[in-house]
Amino acid sequence: MMRGALALAAAFLAACSREPAPDESHPVEEARQCEISLLVLGVAQDAGKPQIGNSGDPAWADPSLKRHATSLALIDRREAAPRRWLFEATPDIKEQLHALNLVAPHEKQVQLDGVFLTHAHIGHYAGLMMLGHEAAGAQNVPVYAMPRMADYLSNNGPWSQLVKYYNITLAIMNAGEAEMLTDGISVTPFLVPHRQEFSEVVGYKIETPEKSALFIPDIDSWEEWDDQGTRIEEMIASVDFVYLDASFFADGEIPGRDMSGFPHPFVSHSMKRFAPLSPDEKTKVRFIHMNHTNPLHDPTASERETVREAGFNIAEEGEEICLATE
Repeated sequence: MMRGALALAAAFLAACSREPAPDESHPVEEARQCEISLLVLGVAQDAGKPQIGNSGDPAWADPSLKRHATSLALIDRREAAPRRWLFEATPDIKEQLHALNLVAPHEKQVQLDGVFLTHAHIGHYAGLMMLGHEAAGAQNVPVYAMPRMADYLSNNGPWSQLVKYYNITLAIMNAGEAEMLTDGISVTPFLVPHRQEFSEVVGYKIETPEKSALFIPDIDSWEEWDDQGTRIEEMIASVDFVYLDASFFADGEIPGRDMSGFPHPFVSHSMKRFAPLSPDEKTKVRFIHMNHTNPLHDPTASERETVREAGFNIAEEGEEICLATE
């Protein structure tokens, strides 16, 4: 069994971390010396890669090209048993929790100290079903959600059953107010402009005694945020690591469709906007939440080199960054 677990861990890391980012991130072996770290558990858009109905995707034949829906894990190793929080409960939560258990083992394999949700689009909350009566049968897992998100979960099945059976406990947040998780670790939600059919949409600022990170997997545009009084450049300057929406690389990526109105900033546009940033500021940026059509998924694509040469980074599954050392 141990050999099998190690083989799975090796496969996960080899498939998802083939191309180390040239910045402050560390291989998992080194990052395990950290007290507090962020582990990337998924980098794809909500439906993952390969995506349903896309039979031509080479990821069907080559599992190393498979990518999970975007998720991060926050790990605190300062106690005998690690404390672990997920950012997003994706449809791939089963595989992602297994990967987390290989990197930060816990005696109770489904033990989570909390799940932070950004919004009610399927790739960001649908995995909650696996905590329920028919699967993990979890008990009182704190789910951090904004008021509309919490109301949606409480009043719509099957999510309301999770609340009724105390599989999850809703922790209702307020924008701009920090959630203190444990000594020196806080998570602060902030509102971002994005489609809000069922809930608000937020990003998160994750702070530790030494370093901090920003997580914005979905946003309509940086310019719309400008109009609301928030500049992404100022947010980047306030932290050490930044995970930003990279759903699509450029217009024309999806043949036959006018992408000009797509509610996401193209990577090409983000790089152009961020061009005036200093090299130190640029290297903070990690593009994440890539649609299955995004060429950044392809390890041989020239677009990946374009991003690297411009001074930015691409989030990789299995990547672990250190937020506080021993």
